[in-house]
Amino acid sequence: MVQPGGGGFDLSQIMQQAQQMQQKLVQAQEELANTEVTGTAGGGLVTATVSGDSQLKSLVIDPKVVDPEDVETLSDLVVAAVRDASANAQKLTEQKLGPLAGGLGGGMPDLGSLGFGG
Repeated sequence: MVQPGGGGFDLSQIMQQAQQMQQKLVQAQEELANTEVTGTAGGGLVTATVSGDSQLKSLVIDPKVVDPEDVETLSDLVVAAVRDASANAQKLTEQKLGPLAGGLGGGMPDLGSLGFGG
């Protein structure tokens, strides 16, 4: 592949840029791990808190939803709240890491145009 301008490329400059990008990526990942997001279900009767890297940190269940005769509903609400929190963490990850992933060569190519998906 011919480089624009006819010149070669500076390997040391590319390595330096890659190292800077890696440092930014590590920093963003640390920020995500230290950030907490929540998800809810049942109109706030169950609230799950996860870290930005999707680790469950806490689960709060309103006593009003605790019915020994209907454990299934409570289980469903817990699962829904954790899924909501995880989805919020994924959105946060995309916001934090999206620009960095784009800097690593523009991200993934559009596979849909190649017949792989969408």
